Amino acid sequence: MEKLKQLDTQLFLFLNNLGVEPWDPFWLWITEKYNSLPVHAFILVLLFLKFHWKKATLILILVALLITLSDQMSNVFKDFFQRSRPCNEDFMSEGRFIAKRCGNFGFFSAHAATSLAVALFIGSLLQTKFKYILPFLLVWAFLVTYSRIYIGVHYPADILMGWFIGVCLALLGLRAYRFITERYSDFFERTRIKDSSEYG
Repeated sequence: MEKLKQLDTQLFLFLNNLGVEPWDPFWLWITEKYNSLPVHAFILVLLFLKFHWKKATLILILVALLITLSDQMSNVFKDFFQRSRPCNEDFMSEGRFIAKRCGNFGFFSAHAATSLAVALFIGSLLQTKFKYILPFLLVWAFLVTYSRIYIGVHYPADILMGWFIGVCLALLGLRAYRFITERYSDFFERTRIKDSSEYG
């Protein structure tokens, strides 16, 4: 375990030190969740272009649930494992900390889990209509995720665990969507013609 922690620290320092001052404003902007609102608005427009409003509303409800689950699970993990963030450690004298604040515990990253869960869930539902939407959302999720290492608040292991949780949540969301729309197919019957292939 100590060896893994050392490797995690070394990888963190390597990735963190890739940062250069001219790029700091970009990564600080990326890491702020409210700055993702244009991406969310873009997704919202695509959802209502692709789906009847009933299914689009269901998808938004499921996204809200995925985000809530991700945040709550992250809080539980952080309180249980109580792994200090790298920005609280002495070795940060060798790294770069540019975040506004550090926080206490960091395992696992809610940013990583949430961004990947939403990207996979929404991207999988939209990719048959919009060819490049899944790669676009995955790149966005990667940028958000890497920003957490860049600014000095998460280890790579925090990110990897967040990604694992994100994949699990995305699969759970897709399963729930398919179950609900099939179980209540009469309610979700579309009233205008749309692309019949929705699942990807």
